[in-house]
Amino acid sequence: MTRRDAARNWQRIVDTGRAFVAEQRPLRLNDVAHEASVGVATVYRHFPTPEALLETLARPSLEDLIAYAERTLRDDDPWLAFTGFLTAGIDAQLADAALQPVFAATAHELPETAELVGHLDALAADLLDRVRAAGLLRPGVEHADVVRLMCGVVFAASVHATPAERAALTRRYLDVVLDGLHAR
Repeated sequence: MTRRDAARNWQRIVDTGRAFVAEQRPLRLNDVAHEASVGVATVYRHFPTPEALLETLARPSLEDLIAYAERTLRDDDPWLAFTGFLTAGIDAQLADAALQPVFAATAHELPETAELVGHLDALAADLLDRVRAAGLLRPGVEHADVVRLMCGVVFAASVHATPAERAALTRRYLDVVLDGLHAR
């Protein structure tokens, strides 16, 4: 097999995996192999576990969120930077179905995923610290609170809305949460 064949197979597996996740189908590697028209061994050679494939699917969105967070840390208005980052995170989770399960995982299959998630978490903590230092955050709110609230916003909008309603409902829920986080 040539490198070009291997790259083509990798892309077919990734594209098929993305379709599975977008359609909320279980990410079973044997099923992915069948639909990608590649051998099962080929899929397992590239992605030893479904989690490895899922994390590979989420990687571009993680990298985009990191770049966004790094840009917002340079923003002069800490509250706008913080809320902009949370909004971008919500939008990313709505746009990329692979992202939420990667965020929810307690451990990661791929070392690079753990590194990306850790870096993103540190940037989010920095944004939160800036808001706190500016006196704009309700007292007692911790980083873990914000993480759980954002997961809750996405979950609530996913469970209680049609796909067409999700974006607007998620923004509405996010606005309510941000109003509760903002110091008066």
